[in-house]
Amino acid sequence: MSSAKTRPANRVPAKIVLAAAAADIVLILAFAAIGRDAHHRENPVAGVFLTAWPFLAGAALGWIAAKAWRSPLSVRRAGVAVWLGSLVGGMLLRGLTGQTVVLPFVIVATLSLALFLLGYRLLGAAAAKFRNR
Repeated sequence: MSSAKTRPANRVPAKIVLAAAAADIVLILAFAAIGRDAHHRENPVAGVFLTAWPFLAGAALGWIAAKAWRSPLSVRRAGVAVWLGSLVGGMLLRGLTGQTVVLPFVIVATLSLALFLLGYRLLGAAAAKFRNR
């Protein structure tokens, strides 16, 4: 078999997929760290992971549902799914594990995660359009 049949020509390089996944993880951790810092909680490192894990799990589900590795920098194909997965999955998991889920937090999480998870993808798309001019 030729490599053209085993690997599509438009396949996204693994380093791009890994970079997008890492960016999502770092940005969700930053969201959790900013929130923890704003509320002056104890155990900063463990607390960040306690706050972040439901959102990270939800983002992973979003990656899987959207098959985001096929177009990890796409706002529409990957970003929206990762954002909604992290938000909805994160809130559901927080609620199921007895963590706080109140309207002000949902609003802040919605806006913050959208800014973070969609923002870098939008910037990347704008930069690509600019480069192609």
